[in-house]
Formats: sequence, C-alpha cells, structure tokens
Amino acid sequence: MQTIQPVILSGGSGTRLWPLSRRLYPKQFMELRGGSLFGQAVARAAALPGSAAPVIICNEEQRFLAAAILQEEGRKNGGRPLDGTPILLEPVGRNTAPAIALGALAAREAGAAGGAVDPLLLVLSSDHIISPQEAFAEAVASAARGAESGRLVVFGVQPMRPETGFGYIKRGEALFPGVFALDRFVEKPDADKAKAMLDEGGYVWNSGMFMFRASVFLEELARYAPELHTACLGIWESRRPDLDFVRFSSEAFAVCPSESIDYAVMEHTQKACVTSLAAAWSDMGSWEAFYDSGAKDADGNVESGDVVQLDSKNCYLYSSNRLIAALGLDGVSVVETADAVLVMPRDRCQDVKPLLEELKKRGRSETDTHVKVYRPWGSYEALVLGERFQVKRIIVNPGGILSLQMHHHRAEHWVVVRGTAKISVGEKELVLKEDESTYIPLGVRHRLENPGRIPLEIIEIQTGSYLGEDDIVRFEDTYGRVE
Repeated sequence: MQTIQPVILSGGSGTRLWPLSRRLYPKQFMELRGGSLFGQAVARAAALPGSAAPVIICNEEQRFLAAAILQEEGRKNGGRPLDGTPILLEPVGRNTAPAIALGALAAREAGAAGGAVDPLLLVLSSDHIISPQEAFAEAVASAARGAESGRLVVFGVQPMRPETGFGYIKRGEALFPGVFALDRFVEKPDADKAKAMLDEGGYVWNSGMFMFRASVFLEELARYAPELHTACLGIWESRRPDLDFVRFSSEAFAVCPSESIDYAVMEHTQKACVTSLAAAWSDMGSWEAFYDSGAKDADGNVESGDVVQLDSKNCYLYSSNRLIAALGLDGVSVVETADAVLVMPRDRCQDVKPLLEELKKRGRSETDTHVKVYRPWGSYEALVLGERFQVKRIIVNPGGILSLQMHHHRAEHWVVVRGTAKISVGEKELVLKEDESTYIPLGVRHRLENPGRIPLEIIEIQTGSYLGEDDIVRFEDTYGRVE
C-alpha cells in the first residue's frame, strides 16, 4: 500500500455542545477525556503505518489553537507533525466539499515534492472518538483496496441504536474484502424510520470519513459540481504563506458554493463504495453522545465534575466550575460552565442549535466565547465586569508577546502576580517582577512580553467609557494580526 496522506477537517462549530463548545472555541479543541479531540485525530492518523504528515483545514479564527495542539502532539512523538504541511485557513466556512478539494490540491502539491504525484487521501474529521486503533487501521487498509482501484470510499459504522442524529448508508454487494458497493444515502431519519432500518439490516452510519486518490476526487468534483470545482481552483491560486499557515483570498472564498461532499459528489458518482469500521465510534456531536459513552451509576446517571445528586436517575450532570446539586430529576441533562448553564430533557439534545440561534438573536456573547479566551500568546479571563471597569487575568506563555497596540476608550493598570513582564509604554521600557505594577494611559502605545521561562500572570484593571475587545488598534504583531 502506498503512503497515506491524512486530510483532517477542523472547521466544525459543535453547536449542539453549547455551552461547552463556542464559536471561537469549538468542541474539537476542548480538553475532553485526557486531551482534545483534534489532538486525538492527529495522533490517530500519525499511528497508521506509512502515514505522511497531515494536511489540516481549519477556520482562520482557530488557527493558533490548531497549531499549538499540533506542536504538542509533535513533542509527544519526538517530531513536529506539521513539518512541510502548513495549515490551510478558511476565511469563512464553505462545508466539506470545498475543504476537501483544497486539501486534495495541497496534498497533491506536497506529494509531488516527495515523489507521490497522486497521493491516497484519508479524509478525517477532527472531532471523532474511535477505539481501538487496531480496528481503525484495519478499516483504513480495507478502504485503501477500494481507493487504489479508483473508487471513492466512505467509512460506515455499524449502528448501535436507532440514532436520529446521523445519516445512514445502505450497503450493496461485496466488491473487495471489507469493501461494498454503495446502494444509497439516507438523510437523518426520524426515530421510527431509524428503527425500521436497523431491523432490516444492511445499513451503516455515515461517519463522514473518506478515502480516495486526489485525482479521482477532483475529477468527480469537476464532473458533478463544476462551478464548485472552478471556484476551488481559483481559491487555490489565491494562496499565500503566513508563518505555518496558508491563507486564501476572502473574495475568492465568498463566491464559492457551500456544499457537503455527499451532496456535491458522493450521491452522484458511480465510483462510490463503503467500508465498515468495526470499532467504538462517536462524533461526540451531542450531549447524548457524552451520556452514552460515560460511566453510569446504579441509577443510570453520568456525572462529571463537582456534582451531588439525590433521588435522580438517567441524568447527565456536567460541572466545569461550580457545584451542581440535583434532586429528584429523571432523564435530564445539566451542563454548567463559568458563564452559562444548560438544562434540558435528554431527549431534546438535538434541539440545542435552535436555542443557540435564539441566544444569537438576543446578542448574547456567550454564543461566541468563554470567560477564558485563548490567544496565540496565551489566554485572558474576565473576572469582574462592571460599569466603566473590568478586571481580567492575563496569562502570557514563555516567549509570548502581545501586539504593539493602543486603545481609544480605556486605560489599563497591570499588576504582575507571577513571572517577569517586559513592558513598553510610549517611549519607556520596563521590566516588572511579582507584586510590581504600571499604568497604561488611554491612547498610549504599549506592549507586553514574557521574557522568562515560566508563564507570566498579570491582573489587568481596565477603566473607561467602552471596554469591548474591538477597541484595539494594532501597529505591530508577531502573529500576523495587523491588516
């Protein structure tokens, strides 16, 4: 089998996992079960025999989260997984078909440099849990037999229950060992239809994972979605490198149709087939998936974090900050974060998205960010917000440096709690240690840097008429955030 080129899609928003998943910090980057789902996907691909460094496609707002996790996975494995393979940045999401097309073009370019003109692509989502690895590797080997013959292979998962949150695939006759003809796709069914399909047999869940040659996918895309194919070629021509990233023209992206790979190609092509993944699999796409995969007590409750309950049964109780005290509940999910609490019947887990849309209509910031916000240099966390003042905790990683910036509407006081801060305020350069402080007047250029070997922690007190994050004028930035 030739070298496999993983293409990892990481543009999802995880809306059904609100309030834990937010627009700027979606589920694939959250720390779950000992690490992020994105990191697990990278490690899963890297463990395959003959696997190349992955091509990553993600939203540009999440680029530093992806890069940081890739570097961490590299340290674990004694290398850097993104060496020679930059992260492709989408200025706006356009669904899976354009993302995979750009991944195919990037993989073909990278493969040509290494002598693999037409690489075998393994398209993976960044938010799946799959175990054991051996079963995943076996399914990949089966899929490769179909892909090497010029087919487009989708991975199907044997249904464990009549799930209404997944699409289904009806399998046909066997083509190769472990590979079957694809009879048809079935949209997400209602409960009765899902049960009927399981009773009939021959149906598998559509996992959203694929394997094919880059050339075959691009040819089928041109045949069945020519407008999309042309738009993707235009996007690819607009590419430009930026540190470890590849950026594309926003204008070129804006005219690209938004289409899934299923609608654009897989439901039309005569080359589609399906292989079965005989493993424990979940896309962790809803809170019910967390309940299903969690350890249950004698009353069917799944608890995580600081939870105390009495006389409750069949509940999912998740606390990330504060105590959840539950009494006499049945079949209820409660999910707590620092700034929001979700309470719902477990059988309404698929309806979180409409609730989120209602919150967006009301202008709630809780839809976009957590209290703790990650930045390429570290993070900040809002502690207190009042009228004309705000208090934040700022963590700057060793070697991290904020942009040279100023604010039109607020002044700032900085107090060093831990570490050493190198600070520029106007024309002055300061080095502050623990328990030392400085003042940043309104309208004055300033910069914060951590020259030390441990994280720098400061408390920032903002005062002024407007305290929004958009009151930042950047003059210089290490991370390319100056327009």
